[in-house]
Amino acid sequence: MFVCTDVDYRTGPDDCAGDSARAAALLFEDWSAAEAMGEWTERIDGVEPYVPGEFFRRELPCVLAVLKRTEHLAGGRLNAVVIDGYVTFDAAGTPGLGAHLYQALGREVAVIGVAKTAYRGSPHAAAVCRGGSTSPLYVTAAGIDLAEAARAIQTMAGPHRLPALLKRVDQLCRQVG
Repeated sequence: MFVCTDVDYRTGPDDCAGDSARAAALLFEDWSAAEAMGEWTERIDGVEPYVPGEFFRRELPCVLAVLKRTEHLAGGRLNAVVIDGYVTFDAAGTPGLGAHLYQALGREVAVIGVAKTAYRGSPHAAAVCRGGSTSPLYVTAAGIDLAEAARAIQTMAGPHRLPALLKRVDQLCRQVG
């Protein structure tokens, strides 16, 4: 079983709690699955403010909140979590959100980061081109071989640069409500 997550941050007059976020997750059985077995969202209030270089402090609690429901739905058989972003920022292993998530999950569940933009060139990341796009996705990983992680993202369903399930989780977290 696999899960992909994404988070959208909200601030506005209809947000009575101040800074909040909506985290989304999709559960799927196989890398080539065209549809999720389940999808859900969580509203998180009191989200930490953004601090440059410490984005994980803002996003990690949101991802962990939406993953709480995963244990029950996956029946304890979760193999990997796919996040929007980096696991590590460079070849030296400077931790990104994914590395912090991997640690928070007890180093028992692989984490695959899929970023749409290069971070300082991203020479350590596997560049994955999908769908006819010449703009790669940048894949990083913890708890799984990087080449295996890149193949997994390459084989995900969808005709475009961004796999269909990753596009869906992005849309789900952005929905109003």
